Amino acid sequence: MVTDVRDVTDADFETEVIGSELPVLVEFTADWCPPCRQMGPVLKALAAEEGERLKVVQLDVDANPATTNAYKVLSMPTFMVFRDGEPVKAMVGARPRRRLLEELSEVL
Repeated sequence: MVTDVRDVTDADFETEVIGSELPVLVEFTADWCPPCRQMGPVLKALAAEEGERLKVVQLDVDANPATTNAYKVLSMPTFMVFRDGEPVKAMVGARPRRRLLEELSEVL
């Protein structure tokens, strides 16, 4: 069981996210994005708490333009929840842990 936030790339997005048996929360992030960095501890805590029900991954938008463009991600951070290979929810912008959990409860 993975209880950490993993990095995914264009190369392994299909395997790690689309092919995942668990729902996956993807953070589309960038090194130059302060709100993205703020979300780091929140996502780490979420991965530790919800690791059995939810996989948490990050995708660097600068290094992985194919996936970023495929899902029309324009703002950082963008969070997308994938279930059964399909995006079922998208959220833009940093948010407190409690609000993120509330929004995720609808799709978990």
